[in-house]
Amino acid sequence: MKDYLPEDAPSTLAMDVMNEEFEGSVPTNRVMVKDVTIQEALAFKEKLAAIDGVSDVTWLDDSVDIKAPLEMADQETVETYYKDGKALFSFSIRDGEEVAITDAIYDLIGEDNAMAGESLNTATQQKMAGTESMYAAALLVPIIILILVVSTTSWIEPLFFLTAIGVSVLINMGTNIFLGEVSFVTQSVAPILQLAVSLDYAIFLLHSFSDYRKKIADPHEAMQLAMKKSFSAITASASTTFFGFIALSFMNFEIGSDLGINLVKGILLSFISVMVFLPALTLMFYKWIDKTQHKPLLPKVKNKGSVIVKFRLPSLVLVFLLVVPAFLAQSQANFIYGIGEQPENTRAGSDLIEIKKHFGESTPMVLLVPRGDIAKEEELVQELERVEHVTSVLAYVNTVGSAIPPEYLGSSVTEQFYSENYSRIILQTDTKSEGEEAFHLIEKVKRSAENYYGEDVYTVGESVTLYDIKNIVQKDNKLVNLLTIITVAFVLFVTFKSISIPLILLLTIQSAVWINLSVPYFTDSSLVYVGYLLISIIQLAATVDYAILLTDAYKEYRQEMPAREAIKKTLDEKIFAVGISASILSSVGFILWITSSNPIVASIGLLLGRGALLAFIMVVFFLPACLLVFDKWISKTTWKANFYKEK
Repeated sequence: MKDYLPEDAPSTLAMDVMNEEFEGSVPTNRVMVKDVTIQEALAFKEKLAAIDGVSDVTWLDDSVDIKAPLEMADQETVETYYKDGKALFSFSIRDGEEVAITDAIYDLIGEDNAMAGESLNTATQQKMAGTESMYAAALLVPIIILILVVSTTSWIEPLFFLTAIGVSVLINMGTNIFLGEVSFVTQSVAPILQLAVSLDYAIFLLHSFSDYRKKIADPHEAMQLAMKKSFSAITASASTTFFGFIALSFMNFEIGSDLGINLVKGILLSFISVMVFLPALTLMFYKWIDKTQHKPLLPKVKNKGSVIVKFRLPSLVLVFLLVVPAFLAQSQANFIYGIGEQPENTRAGSDLIEIKKHFGESTPMVLLVPRGDIAKEEELVQELERVEHVTSVLAYVNTVGSAIPPEYLGSSVTEQFYSENYSRIILQTDTKSEGEEAFHLIEKVKRSAENYYGEDVYTVGESVTLYDIKNIVQKDNKLVNLLTIITVAFVLFVTFKSISIPLILLLTIQSAVWINLSVPYFTDSSLVYVGYLLISIIQLAATVDYAILLTDAYKEYRQEMPAREAIKKTLDEKIFAVGISASILSSVGFILWITSSNPIVASIGLLLGRGALLAFIMVVFFLPACLLVFDKWISKTTWKANFYKEK
């Protein structure tokens, strides 16, 4: 995830300085070996360091003189590395080769010992991304086919929908080669999300074609009329999603643009596929649709609109009571800014629990300060050793000794601590990699160093990266949400030529978004912030289509009949189509949640699944109530509304 930080982020700049000045990196990974003596642990350290791609292996011998009796050394420092016959080693893994290197370490330590760390998390996610996407697709496609079979009157028609969108999904994934690389979050989420969001376009077109077939004998003419009629609805639907995903591209945290560009490309390809490829495919094989007709599989429920209209006042009151606390609560949840911890049922998850049980939390941090003043460096190290949550400090002045000038020693001794311009101090802390405690500690360490050296200090480490991610994505949230609302409002304004309708539609969907995102706060559960940020855009962009479909039909019927009759007829005719669309998107979300071990992907899945259901409920109950209550205002603020007036 740190690769997606902007180049001017403090931790990115610090990492660049450290890579220029020092060969090693931050030892963010740990291995625990059981039942070993000091000598056996030293021998294991050499074997671990010998693995290609492993560097900066740190253990007890780097902090204390192990030739002297251990009882003489500081016991807190000793127990950071060696306790009850168990040795804990910290080390770095070369970027880009996490899977191969962690596999080699597993071969070395076997089943009985444990490994945890940032590189292992990355390796685990890389392994899972491809297999879990296939698993999710294998579960999802049959469910979508079942939903489509139930919603149509032809056994073969669902295959036409899936073929048209499936082709565009494959082209989208294939064209990623021109981008060079994509995130594993994008790889896991984008294809399935593209399928769910753009399937509506194919459904709109073929339903319209089916209606014209009943009136016109010539299939080519029926398709021409269907394309003409459904073009505006498909364009409006694609435009809201398109602009919502473009807003993601403005995120400073570049995972947003990675996913946003991918989804924008996907929406364009789906739109072209539905307007060019699907009509050609349908006209070639329309006889198959005719031959595979079946009776509707779901019974028709009469007077749905009449029943729903009776709930208009309770719906309005309930939503207005919920929306303010939901808005306030949705930004106050307990957020996670990284990938989070691996599930307990994975090797990485169970190993982490095992290491924590014996050695507690441990998060390393590297501090770079200007080289030259040994006395000042010694004072800083002594101050850092007294800081709460710092368990050990590794620096030249407290391991080799401030009395020995570095110039008198070989580079093999000094290169770990000194470069040409900087002195490197490695801290071990007992905080988690993120959270208030960890972030306060980063601020405290930086302040202590700046008191001695001014602003020419750099901090590096997993917790430092997450601290930067937190600061950047919180700024992104305001910008991206504002951009999404403005662009979606503009599309709605152009579509309906109205001032009031975009406001009502945005209130409907945005209320569903706020209620959805407030659930973690009220259930006291953690929420991955990247998932929170992405879903606040995706849910609005993807589910506003339901509101467009319903309002478009209402506006048309309202020109022929009074408001109450128009809304009843709209609900009777369109609730099924909205339900099908919402059930597909919701299924996609819940399956991503169930199948993914990546907390970011699982978080997006759960929020999407729940969000689609909430949007459906809001569009079916709250939106009709608003359209009825504000009917006169809509009539006055809509260009050429031509609403029916009773004589």
